[in-house]
Amino acid sequence: MRLVQINLQPHFGGGEVYTAFLCRALDRLGVATRLIAHRDAGFWNRLDLPASTEIRRVTAAAEIPPVLPDGALWLLGHGPLPALLLQHRRADRLLTAIAHMPVQGRNPRIFDGHDQVFPVSAWVGEGLADAGVPTWPSPLYGVAELADLARREVAGAPCRLRRNSRYDWDKRKARDRLLALFEPLVAPLRARPDYVRRPGLTLGIVSRLTPIKQFPLLFARLAPVLARYPAVNLEIFGSGGYASVRDLDRELAPIAGRVRYWGQQSDVRAVYAGLDYLLAGLPEKEALGLNVIEAQACDLPVLAVDAPPFTETVAEGLTGFFYRDPREDGGADFARLLDRVLARPAPLRPAAESGHLARFSAAAFVERLRPVVEWTQTRTQTRTQTRTQTPPQTQRT
Repeated sequence: MRLVQINLQPHFGGGEVYTAFLCRALDRLGVATRLIAHRDAGFWNRLDLPASTEIRRVTAAAEIPPVLPDGALWLLGHGPLPALLLQHRRADRLLTAIAHMPVQGRNPRIFDGHDQVFPVSAWVGEGLADAGVPTWPSPLYGVAELADLARREVAGAPCRLRRNSRYDWDKRKARDRLLALFEPLVAPLRARPDYVRRPGLTLGIVSRLTPIKQFPLLFARLAPVLARYPAVNLEIFGSGGYASVRDLDRELAPIAGRVRYWGQQSDVRAVYAGLDYLLAGLPEKEALGLNVIEAQACDLPVLAVDAPPFTETVAEGLTGFFYRDPREDGGADFARLLDRVLARPAPLRPAAESGHLARFSAAAFVERLRPVVEWTQTRTQTRTQTRTQTPPQTQRT
């Protein structure tokens, strides 16, 4: 059986990082991949994919069938498989998907017709199982790709980071398409300073500014709290569509003088090194949070709402701190946490917590993936012999 992965995202994000280390882990298990990617996604060639990964490019799902290999196939979608592949089932094709987002609050029926769905966290797995989706019993947690790199000490010197555009234009929207045409015209007139850490406590967002992070909703509660702490600054590394940035700006108005946008950066280690704490978004629409794992691997502690999936990825008091959902208490517990952090004489050292970080290592990911590969091989054999084998029973984690 040949493996075909399908990831048609034109923009680079956590799901694309996940796809890359999945290809590397499969290569270690002797499984080659044909990756069907979007024609406009130019980042794949920069992601150190193994030689066993072959990339085929399309512009739409309708173009996928002609680039599929002949014979028995294991189809693995990043997100649900395209409808045309589900509607035209074949006995020699195993239809599976990685669930990169929780289905809680969404339509779980997008995974109907799949033979198996692999959750990236227990939180995602719980939602799938509750909806009756055939769910792999163990979450395929992501990898801290930077785990072997110590946090870079900046010691007051500027990081090699320069301000980039805060916008990642959504070309599906006419307004964004129009603004994307004008931005290059005004870009030469805008200052592009290097990043220098400011005095005080530095909180950072390191993420694409997408709706699932819910940053505007988060700061509707936290910005009034932060306004009472003039020694706390906020640095935003990431970009988003016009509406996402506009809405975030509106909610950050109470602390506008202490907020800076830096856009996307290529050296994420330097970004983490220039911060005191990573600030995660709201939890329930988040599947895992690779930035949360990466930050800890780079010795940067995390501040996050006390809820899954963050309770799966952060060790309280060791690699970060939790606070109560500010929608429940108006940010009162976050204020108490700021008092605690500001009074703390020494920061946490997450990279020293090898036991916690080991579950997010490349080696651990390979071992989580091994039974998946064995299961696909078994399913192939039984289908060839026209018998049916029941997949592993879904368990709550």
